[in-house]
Amino acid sequence: MKIRTLLTASLATSALAAAAPSVLAAEAGEGLYLGIGTGFSSLKNDDDDIDNFVESGVDDFDVDDDDNSFKGFVGYEFNPYFATEVFYSDLGKTRLEGNNGANTDLESSAYGVSAVGQLPITSWFTAFAKAGIAKWKTDVDGNLGGLSADLEDQDGTDPVYGVGAQLNFDPFLVRTEYERYDFDSDYKIDTFTASVGWRF
Repeated sequence: MKIRTLLTASLATSALAAAAPSVLAAEAGEGLYLGIGTGFSSLKNDDDDIDNFVESGVDDFDVDDDDNSFKGFVGYEFNPYFATEVFYSDLGKTRLEGNNGANTDLESSAYGVSAVGQLPITSWFTAFAKAGIAKWKTDVDGNLGGLSADLEDQDGTDPVYGVGAQLNFDPFLVRTEYERYDFDSDYKIDTFTASVGWRF
């Protein structure tokens, strides 16, 4: 449902922009920009991988990773084909639901920097790909039948990469993107977000 909603919003925005090209900006050039976005996150690992990541020794659980994600970014465009961005992302919560009401929550966030390669398709539509480094942290909290327990938190510095598309208004921008936060082989988070921004 969330994927359908996000894709519908993206297509509607694209159709509106195509119908009114006179209000769209000229091809992007140099300059500072910033933006905020929201979407949802999805875990790309099986139960054994997650158990290795948490180091709980328990592998009899169900995974609920249906949660919202939020991000903010500030970038600088050196030319129409290359930009750099710094970002912060709240990657939402994954819940491991065990027996007898026991559960474990994994809440993740990350910040870092990315290089962005851009391909201006038209003066108002840009496709892009990005790759960077994220400093991440996952807070791990357990609930054992009503008793809360702090488990060992996880953190590290690992790659993040993604692809997306952007509509260039004047001075606004609208983008949708997919990103993968590759924490380690046992815990990978995919995010799908829609963002709005402002050029200076």
